[in-house]
Amino acid sequence: MQTIEEAYDFIQKVGICTIFSESVPGIGSFYDAVDLPDRSGGRTKWGARMEAVWEWKIELPTLYPEDIYYGKIKGGHAALMSMRYFKEVHYPKHAYVVSACKPLAQQVYEIVRLSPGTTAEVRREAMERFGCSKSRFDTALKELQISLNIVRLNEPDLKNDTWVPFEEVYGELELGGGQEDDA
Repeated sequence: MQTIEEAYDFIQKVGICTIFSESVPGIGSFYDAVDLPDRSGGRTKWGARMEAVWEWKIELPTLYPEDIYYGKIKGGHAALMSMRYFKEVHYPKHAYVVSACKPLAQQVYEIVRLSPGTTAEVRREAMERFGCSKSRFDTALKELQISLNIVRLNEPDLKNDTWVPFEEVYGELELGGGQEDDA
């Protein structure tokens, strides 16, 4: 694929893909499917391929919020999914209530619930209030994404990842009650 339209069609066809070349059994890579030059043809030293992947992972769910979901999957891998796959397969299997998350993740969720913000803003508040390290914060934030308790806000003008409670964007879905093994 070489255009954002082809990228859209690819996601609708495969249902789910990781963003980068990562070995997740049974899941292909968006990066591997992009057919653009690796180290040339772009505006930066990254090359046209990496530039397209980086831009499209944000643009696709922003342009097509009813059709494409962006989030983290088990193992912390970033992924794009067709909304059909997300609703029928991923969500029922992987969503669990925040009370099943680790304590720091629950605390970080409360920050996001009361005052949605960018990663840096939420991290700063969590580190000040709970004395956690950046690494522990990052783990908690990842757990909240994997468990489908928070989601990145898909607004066209946002420059940084901004986190909101999952139900604020996808309120029509109901969270499951249990926790997936090794989540």
